[in-house]
Amino acid sequence: MLRKLGFLTIGLFDEADPRRGHESTLEIIELGERLGFDSAWLRHRHLQFGISSPVAVLAAASQRTSRIELGTAVIPLGWENPLRLAEDLATVDLLAGGRLNPGISVGPPMQFDRVKDALYPDTADAEDFSFARVERLLSAVRGEPVTSFAGFEGFEQFSDRVQPHAPGLASRLWYGGGSLRSARWAGEHGMNFLTSSVVKAEESEDFAQIQLSHVREFRAHHPAGDKARVSQGLVVIPTDSATPSQIAKYQAYAEKRTPRTLTPQGPARMMFAPDIVGTSAEIASRLSEHAAFREIDEVAFALPFTFEHDDYVQILTDMATVLGPALGWRPATAP
Repeated sequence: MLRKLGFLTIGLFDEADPRRGHESTLEIIELGERLGFDSAWLRHRHLQFGISSPVAVLAAASQRTSRIELGTAVIPLGWENPLRLAEDLATVDLLAGGRLNPGISVGPPMQFDRVKDALYPDTADAEDFSFARVERLLSAVRGEPVTSFAGFEGFEQFSDRVQPHAPGLASRLWYGGGSLRSARWAGEHGMNFLTSSVVKAEESEDFAQIQLSHVREFRAHHPAGDKARVSQGLVVIPTDSATPSQIAKYQAYAEKRTPRTLTPQGPARMMFAPDIVGTSAEIASRLSEHAAFREIDEVAFALPFTFEHDDYVQILTDMATVLGPALGWRPATAP
């Protein structure tokens, strides 16, 4: 039985009119709340035409919604200073009334050799992109000291921990991982775990089995065991109320992306999940056969990157009114 239904969007925009794209994303989040979705998640894109500052966008969304949880999937910490990010996350969580669910990951920034002189002009070779960067963020969010000084200096008062402090935020931090190592690390450090539609082919070339192994590895090392929170990410596109032209577009989109799902891609042997297009009944049937889906009760279905606003409205509406109930989910209600 599906307990929590969420969706994920990249928030694409036109370079000539970026405000319209950001406004569309906020409208989609508002729609998600009205439809009863439990969560809305934003992807993170730097130097592209997608949301580069999801925390800022979620601050705006927090003032236009009252119930839906707001997440990031994920913030690549290689682009961030953990202390400063902790301040931003805590601020937005307080504005949202404790609804923020930050998802993060580590590793060198994408195309690091091309951007390092702008991002870290003096420290590129010394930056640590390991799990230690996550530990710095966890420590700051939990309210542990980040400086040796607390007290007054003249008329100004200083704290030795990040301010504001957002109680409960640390328990809502998620790690986005695609390998057994990252799943194990997230479990050992008591985080929640985001599995996405991209995983590393280590012990298998069957996507569902790979994802299942990550879920089990995470829970095997988490203090909460089988009760540890896992959210599954897949691209599913219900067509119940779609027009014939929309259905054709959706099918063409999935077919174009199918070849990359057949075998591991690149030196890292990354596996991509097949997009699932069809009626809600067809999608529910396929998900019931998905090994990883059978062991989770939270999802954040990803909206395709390149569709139009009206397409997202149709997809989300079908998810909430037809697909979700077919999976045993019930829409959330206003507080």
